[in-house]
Amino acid sequence: MHILSQVLFAGVLGVAVFYFTRNIQRIRRNIFLGRDWEVQGTSDMRWKNMFRVALGQSKMVRKPIAGILHIIVYAGFILINIEVLEIIIDGLFGTHRVLSFFGPLYNLAIGFFEILAFMVLAACAIFLVRRYILKLGRFNHIDLKGFANRDAAIILTTEIVLMSALLFMNAADQRLQALGSEHYHQAGSFPVSQYLVSFYGDASENALMIAERGMWWAHLIGILMFLNYLPFSKHFHIILAFPNTFYARFKPKGEFTNPENVTKEVKLAFFPDSPVDESKELPKTFGVKDVQDLTWKNLMDAYTCTECGRCTSQCPANITGKLLSPRKIMMSTRDRLEEVGRNIDQKITDEKTLHDTISAEELWACTSCNACVEACPVEINPLEIIVEMRRYLVMEQSAAPQELNLMTTNIENNGAPWQYAQSERMGWTQD
Repeated sequence: MHILSQVLFAGVLGVAVFYFTRNIQRIRRNIFLGRDWEVQGTSDMRWKNMFRVALGQSKMVRKPIAGILHIIVYAGFILINIEVLEIIIDGLFGTHRVLSFFGPLYNLAIGFFEILAFMVLAACAIFLVRRYILKLGRFNHIDLKGFANRDAAIILTTEIVLMSALLFMNAADQRLQALGSEHYHQAGSFPVSQYLVSFYGDASENALMIAERGMWWAHLIGILMFLNYLPFSKHFHIILAFPNTFYARFKPKGEFTNPENVTKEVKLAFFPDSPVDESKELPKTFGVKDVQDLTWKNLMDAYTCTECGRCTSQCPANITGKLLSPRKIMMSTRDRLEEVGRNIDQKITDEKTLHDTISAEELWACTSCNACVEACPVEINPLEIIVEMRRYLVMEQSAAPQELNLMTTNIENNGAPWQYAQSERMGWTQD
């Protein structure tokens, strides 16, 4: 029986790892459909930023309640999953609590994991209340209709089920240890699950073994299903937050890029004799038409988005009723990138572009104030995508708003945004 269980365990683990690896490769391929991007900052700067923002959660605690609850869930994900190592070893070799030879240290760890599991369970319940009962504004937004709304419920419910399975597994284990059952030697400390032992009442030893094994398998399969759900969920930020903050932008937030092909033309127009580097291959288009025109960092941003809505809640355009939502910009970019990836896999030619999912009205509502960039807890930059898409509309489609066309015409003709002659530019000083 033990051999059959070990073979089944190895098969389930192998299938889960295979599909997770394949999905990671798919996402990596999609990210590198983007243009090259010059990594900024020194290695020390990038490591410090990753430890401070991704590991240290420094930007999460700007909203203290959500920040503290998130840290609890995050710590639970990182630390409780250390126990998964023991589960894997036990499953493959037919052992039980194989790491218990650490003695008091092991007992301390199991006790800590139980307390943390209960805190994670409580935090997830509070998150569900905040999102679906209290309906906080940033979670009750038009961006989060359909799957985006269900996604959070699926993840939070899964976390509750996983933590519950762990605690009920430990409760049955305690009873079996007390009965002196074969294979269930004395190991662990159970400060939370000791209160769940009564749930099993006067169950027989055989029934307790079935319950313990059932919860053990439920916990394991739940973790593996969770692992393979992540690449399709906003919760993939659990993994991508680390590389995304490592490759963060260190240039000033208000600094825009100057396309080399535009710079070259301006230099030639004003300084015909100035040297121009002809060795570089200049881009053939201006701005961003589709996701392939974005940088791989922009596309990593899209996959890293947590859909928390902090960016949209801080956006002055959105607050005043404009259509723009920085969160929706990132979600639409990710959805379009996924669509492009599927088309590549299926060898389908697609005439759609990113502009079919992000409207000009959204793009031109942006004031480029960088509030969304500052608010993001994982250092995502929606503004870069907005600016580059606007650049495409202006320079490729000549589709700027009338007010902007008037302003640029005035600058060209009068040297100022206003429609009066250059000779009158200093008239305002006379009074």
